[in-house]
Amino acid sequence: MDVQVLDQETWQALGAAHQRRVDRYLQPHLARRRAGQPHPVHDFLFTYYSQRPAALRRWHPGYGVALAGPAAAAYSSLKGYAGLPHPSAGEVVGVDPAYVATQRPLVARTRELLAATAARPGNFGCFGLHEWAMVYRMREDQTRHAAWPLRLGHEGTDRVVETQRICCSHFDAYRFFTPPARPLNTLRPGPGDRAAFEQPSCLHATMDLYKHAYRLTPMVGSDLVADCFELAWEVRELDMRASPYDLSDLGFQPVRIETPDGRREYADRQRAFTERAAPLRERLVDRCDRLLAAEPG
Repeated sequence: MDVQVLDQETWQALGAAHQRRVDRYLQPHLARRRAGQPHPVHDFLFTYYSQRPAALRRWHPGYGVALAGPAAAAYSSLKGYAGLPHPSAGEVVGVDPAYVATQRPLVARTRELLAATAARPGNFGCFGLHEWAMVYRMREDQTRHAAWPLRLGHEGTDRVVETQRICCSHFDAYRFFTPPARPLNTLRPGPGDRAAFEQPSCLHATMDLYKHAYRLTPMVGSDLVADCFELAWEVRELDMRASPYDLSDLGFQPVRIETPDGRREYADRQRAFTERAAPLRERLVDRCDRLLAAEPG
């Protein structure tokens, strides 16, 4: 394996820069958590996804990059790492090729899903109605974010669901539809057929790039994980601005997808996110290809 070796000063500087980058998101979340003040928009990436804040904050160089210097010993005990001999740098620490070999099934499944999603045309007619279908025929005190009112009230929200075409392709959104809303969806995505349904303009598929990246940690470097996280953060804001909840007191003005102008605004923003997600998805596919081609060591 060709390994790029980083000296201690270089990799510690990279690690510190990564921590500064993610702390602007992490520290407010941790402060809210200590105060018991949930946030319906910004908590999502820390509660729905399984990546812990401390794990996001820890910097990883990725497979094929090794760390030199005494401080690199701290990485030796982390999952996936090992001491690696190097002809000129001596003993260095990096992601263990033997560990990469054990992760081939995960890498292959991830690559299949990412490539299938990229190859499918985007659907720009969903208008974020998945969030509306999740509260269909619910009382306001039963909703996921019951502390926040529905903009159109109970009856108005139900009327939007009943008069718009629901076409959610993302299983992890569809599975939260209320029972009476599920038959209204034109698609029937399931947990085992994601590669047959995922499409690149779906906001949740874009947010899931963060999930795919961190699940490949430490084989994938933290720069790519953070890139995916920051895009997911912005996408989540649109997701909830287009939702039925009134979050204006938090500074999120609604995208009124119940109106023609609101649907145009949503589709325009969706196209912009789709364009930004494409190179991240491509980078993840490329990384998967490199990992699948890696020698087991």
